Amino acid sequence: MAEPGTEPEPEPEPGPGPGGGGAAARGRSRGGAVLIGALVVDSVGNGLFLPLSLVFFTELTDVPLGLLGVLLSVANLITLPVPVWAGQLTDRIGAVPVVVGSQLLQAAGYCAYSLVSEPVGIFVSASLVAIGVRFFWCAIFTLIADYVDGQPAQGQGRGKGRGKDAWYAWAATSRTAGIGVGGLVSGAAVSFGGDTLFRTLAYAAGGCFLAAGLAIAALVRAPRHRDASEPAADAGYRTLLRDRPFLGLIGVNTVHATSTMMLALAMPTFVLDGLDGPTWLTPALLVGSTVLISVLTAPVVARLTHLRRTRSIMLAAALWSTWALVLATLGPGHPGLVVPVLIGATLLFTLAEVIHAPISMALAASVAPTHIRGRYLATFQYSFAIGGIIAPAFFTSLFELHRSLPWLALGAANVASIAAMFLLERHLPAASLRDRPPTAAPETSLPA
Repeated sequence: MAEPGTEPEPEPEPGPGPGGGGAAARGRSRGGAVLIGALVVDSVGNGLFLPLSLVFFTELTDVPLGLLGVLLSVANLITLPVPVWAGQLTDRIGAVPVVVGSQLLQAAGYCAYSLVSEPVGIFVSASLVAIGVRFFWCAIFTLIADYVDGQPAQGQGRGKGRGKDAWYAWAATSRTAGIGVGGLVSGAAVSFGGDTLFRTLAYAAGGCFLAAGLAIAALVRAPRHRDASEPAADAGYRTLLRDRPFLGLIGVNTVHATSTMMLALAMPTFVLDGLDGPTWLTPALLVGSTVLISVLTAPVVARLTHLRRTRSIMLAAALWSTWALVLATLGPGHPGLVVPVLIGATLLFTLAEVIHAPISMALAASVAPTHIRGRYLATFQYSFAIGGIIAPAFFTSLFELHRSLPWLALGAANVASIAAMFLLERHLPAASLRDRPPTAAPETSLPA
């Protein structure tokens, strides 16, 4: 991919921290190819270790499995306040140093995994990783949005001037591909077994995060630009809490975030226990979906730029509804019918994911006032956190009553989200509804 940024114009001495977050910081974004490459490396690190999160400690420590589950759950639970802090920090010092810091935290946590053997050490190292992950997701989308705002005018070089939708699509593609590569390496390595191999994978994951963080710190610049009409000082979260359309957008996205988690979370149990299906089917569906997401995201999003973002998100919800309702009709027996129907239904889910992931973030970033975008996009991450909390109980409680109930409920929730998005659309800023590539690089950036 051609370098999406440019060399910066001569600028005054930047303020402290990567990205030139000081009051004098000027110039255009640069290092776009490095940013995408760093996201790939970061994701390889995730893919290397995610499949081993429980197996690692059961193999290398004597801590009981039940206690391990509690320790890891609590480590994730304590990160719930992080978006509030991450949003403030991103608006104060810029997204680049927050992203870099998050990757260094994850690197430290993964390297510490190889050194701990008792519950306290496991909790501390798992907490470092969990906090780093939460900071990363709260800041990375602001970093990409800031980078897009600082691009040259459209047409000034190949790959220049692309809008947020395209950049979020590239980011989603790179992360999905990286996780897939890391997962393949991890799966192949684990088949050989051995304590040394497990520790090597943990160090390799830590090295990936360290390399990604250092590359972004050294080579990526995304000055925070704002219009002269925007206030230099802001009311912080008070402004956000008064923004009812944005809060409504978070609520609608919670339904969609829950939907995105249901394939990996629910499909294994549904196929094995609900349909008496073959054991190979779920891994095949998950791998196929991952490959298609990495291949299709950028071209599909490019073809949807003529639609309002809200309408594209409605389309994704309609696809999820159809996927869920198809699954609700399936029952045990007739594998000759069940297997092709599941494959076709998974294609619907995959297309919904391809559409929703980049376009929902682009909509949220475009709705947010530039000078407090960090707070807005960090708070938007609560929709995914809440979805992650809801999804397991939602599926298991309804599945125990009948195999079709979780799918019927999920389909109905997505239908309701379409109606909610249609009503919400008229209250969102008109400029946020379509992808509008930058027409010129702004001249001034927001002081720290």
